[in-house]
Amino acid sequence: MQVIISHVNTDFDALASMIAAKKLYPDAKAVISSEQAVPVKQFLSIYRDTFLFVQDNLIDWDEVTELILVDVMSVDRCGEYAKYVDTDDLKITVYDHHTEDHQDVTADDLYIEPVGATVTLLIEKIKAQGINITSLEATLFALGIYGDTGSFKYSGTTIRDFEAVHFLMQNNMNLDTIQRFTDYKMTPLQQDLLNHLLNREETFMIDGLKIVIVSYKMKEFQNGLATITNKLLNITGADAIISAVEMKKHVYIVGRAQAERTTLLPLLKIFGGGGHSQAGSAIVKDSEFETVLTKLKENLSELLKPAVTAEDVMAHPVKTLTSDTSIEEAGRLMYRYGHSGFPVVENDRMLGIVTRRDLDKANHHELGHAPVKAYMTRNVITITPETTLEEMQNIIIKHNIGRMPVLKNDILTGIVTRTNIIEMLHNKNMTDDLRNPATENLRAAMKKELPEEILSILKDISQAAADTGIPAFLVGGIVRDLFLNHPNDDIDIVVEGNGILFLEHLYQQFGGDIKTHEQFATGTWRHPSGQMIDVTSARLEYYSHPASLPDVEKSTLKEDLYRRDFTINSMALSLNNQYFGRLVDPFNGQNDLRRKRIKVLHNLSFIDDPTRILRAVRFEMRFNFQMDRQTETLVLHSIGRIKDLSRDRLNGQMKRLLNEGSPSKIILRLFELNFWKQLGINEHSQKKSVTHSEKLEDVYRQYEGLQAGWFIYFIIPFYHSDVLYTAKQYAVTKKSKKLIQDIYTLSDNTEWKSISNVGMMHSYLKDISEEAVLFIISSENVHNEKAIMTYLKRRKNMPSLLTGEDLIKQGLTPSPEFKKIIMNLDAAVLNEEIQTKDDALKWLKNNHGTDGL
Repeated sequence: MQVIISHVNTDFDALASMIAAKKLYPDAKAVISSEQAVPVKQFLSIYRDTFLFVQDNLIDWDEVTELILVDVMSVDRCGEYAKYVDTDDLKITVYDHHTEDHQDVTADDLYIEPVGATVTLLIEKIKAQGINITSLEATLFALGIYGDTGSFKYSGTTIRDFEAVHFLMQNNMNLDTIQRFTDYKMTPLQQDLLNHLLNREETFMIDGLKIVIVSYKMKEFQNGLATITNKLLNITGADAIISAVEMKKHVYIVGRAQAERTTLLPLLKIFGGGGHSQAGSAIVKDSEFETVLTKLKENLSELLKPAVTAEDVMAHPVKTLTSDTSIEEAGRLMYRYGHSGFPVVENDRMLGIVTRRDLDKANHHELGHAPVKAYMTRNVITITPETTLEEMQNIIIKHNIGRMPVLKNDILTGIVTRTNIIEMLHNKNMTDDLRNPATENLRAAMKKELPEEILSILKDISQAAADTGIPAFLVGGIVRDLFLNHPNDDIDIVVEGNGILFLEHLYQQFGGDIKTHEQFATGTWRHPSGQMIDVTSARLEYYSHPASLPDVEKSTLKEDLYRRDFTINSMALSLNNQYFGRLVDPFNGQNDLRRKRIKVLHNLSFIDDPTRILRAVRFEMRFNFQMDRQTETLVLHSIGRIKDLSRDRLNGQMKRLLNEGSPSKIILRLFELNFWKQLGINEHSQKKSVTHSEKLEDVYRQYEGLQAGWFIYFIIPFYHSDVLYTAKQYAVTKKSKKLIQDIYTLSDNTEWKSISNVGMMHSYLKDISEEAVLFIISSENVHNEKAIMTYLKRRKNMPSLLTGEDLIKQGLTPSPEFKKIIMNLDAAVLNEEIQTKDDALKWLKNNHGTDGL
């Protein structure tokens, strides 16, 4: 077992280095000390569940085989658990930037270089290996660099630290979060001014936000007010702070904010100032200090944007447990839904919350049969629908909790988790969308891109949503294709509620016809125009075992979108009156569309449904996109599940894929992803298979009137691995079965490859399919290819001039000779020696002594 450790009193560089090391050593366990610096503790109180840390007392140190030390070279500095390890028996890897630090271990791999922060060394390796990182990981890594370089002011800062942060900027590091958790160093004079300002602190609570004004009058000018204000923002814990200092008859105003809902510009513009929404300043010359302060206080409301509340972000309806649910059953439900906790409810009254940690505790004592009421937390911190995002964030930090039930009139109406808060804090577009829905409205794009008839139907559906009170959303490829300007008239609707009720209302209100599926509360509405509309109740899917068809149950729109394959397919447009056309994009699919990236939604996606691997390739080909590295890595790890698919499911996906674009590019891509290997195909056949498919594509392009089916390309890799016989299991139609048999026939008999006379070829190729002939001549250099292609074209349009009945009428006695006569006649037609029935009868008279005409 690999273990990643760092020093006690964990600072941001240590924390960031541990997470970065885990990106490089994904199977290792990151073990964190219980002793952490205050800013790190505050950071982890919000983000703990996002990172996979293990407490040191939960490690079986006898099982450890390798120690990976980061930001430290001494095991003695790693805490109490150092006494449990015998470093002589372990492989030791060290990453550190403290070049003169005490080292008490002999490292097998040593990475010690004089950079500003240890995490810089690890970021360089992550970048070199092309490993993807999330926005939050980029932010944490940046905190490590900012912290250990003093925000690039310390003498130990190197250009490599700047380059590392440049890479992090490209990966969406969040500067607002960095600002919040970065500490500042000040001069003695600045510290003195800070103390004076703290003594003049005035706090105002406005709509759940803490706004602080600090003020002071001094005769001399003192620089660094921006730095001091930054420090005060952290000290006071304010959501926004305004420093007003009179210096030499001018009033200097500096504002800093850290709450997403604050914007300084409207307030600062009143005083002729400017800057950014979270950082700005103004200078008021020759004004009375008290007058300026009064004006500041009177206009504090200008700082606030509309609040995001619990009602905006909460998950609802809430999945709950009853108090007598067993620990074992609660664990199964947590796995099914991907939750880490459930409210416990009885008779509409919330009794408590049970978390995964509670279950682990009970299971440790082998009490899986016990009811959850025995281990649940009873003193639950709750909020109301009106609780603001900032208040929720403070509650999570103050009480160190991961979820907050939302109660309305003492009834559980929703739940907000730490993950919901993180999404809001790290997805500015999502937060802005909730504060001002019109900013992400695609109504104009819908009007431009969708046919008028489709848009009219969507407005009918919008009216039905208003009539029934059932929220309705346009989902699927049609939303994606709005951004790509691709025509798409497949209308898929998801409703948060009873899909059957919604369908019945559509039928009663607008006519047409409906077909429902009661089991899943879904169905299809055939509009009077003939347009088919699929209506689905928002649902959650879970898989009882890999590659199986999913079990489903009703759920919310977000969970319905999460069950889908890729971020670009997990967007929705609201069809509800007030927000008609508003984009719902919880997984940032719009950004992936811009970056031409196929990104899977969750790590087990391909395990649950291996057909998504083939869909990923299909979208790559259709849109000229590329899987991101993480998605491709997951494909390579999951590709073995392809063997679990039924023949029909695999055939269906391969048919759609090979009909999507260039088969040769698809075949090559599937070799790169080890797909063919799962079907028993030798990887060394890649070059021949790709060349063969390229030649076959060229043949079909060159000769008009010839059309290829998907199966002919599918069997190419089997052919070049000498396992064509195994492809028979995928041949389900008569045509595909005949294709394989004809290829065998042509391979066994090579005489036809040396004939240049078109008519003579007929005796060899008469019963062979066109596809089989093209398959063979594309797989090798055939010298009579031109004659073969001429034969196929003429055979395709060859008339039947004489039949057996015609021969009898000409006085011939029926016999096996008839077949030979017709064959020879066809050969003469193919050689263009005979063109009409009269010519055929003359030929018959001359060659077989009939009376003729």
